[in-house]
Amino acid sequence: MDANEILDYCLSKKGVTETFPFDQETLVMKVGTKMFLLMSLKRQPLTIAVKNDPEWSLELREQYPQITGAFHMNKTHWNSVSLDGLRKDLILKMIDQSYDLVFKSLTKKAKEEILND
Repeated sequence: MDANEILDYCLSKKGVTETFPFDQETLVMKVGTKMFLLMSLKRQPLTIAVKNDPEWSLELREQYPQITGAFHMNKTHWNSVSLDGLRKDLILKMIDQSYDLVFKSLTKKAKEEILND
C-alpha cells in the first residue's frame, strides 16, 4: 500500500480528518479530536503508527519484524508498522482496529455527532 491508499482508506471512515499538528511530514489522522493513525510522508519504507489491542500487538510483534512499539507513543497500545512486505488485509485490519478503539473512547456526544453527520 502507498500513502495515498492509506489516506483514502482512512478518509472513507466516518468523522475522520487529516492534520499536520507536529510538522509538515507527519500526517495525523483523527476521528473526532483523537489520533488513530500517524504516517511519515518522507520516511521510506512507508511507516504508520496505529493503536491496537495490547495482546494482539504482542502477537504481531512476535510474528512480523516490521511491527514494533511506536516511537514517542505508549508502546503497550501503539505499533509502528513498516508496510514493506506486509499483506494489505493485515494493514487494513490494523487501521480498522485503531479507528474502532479510538472511536469507542470518544464521548457519547462526540460519537453521536460523528454517526449523525
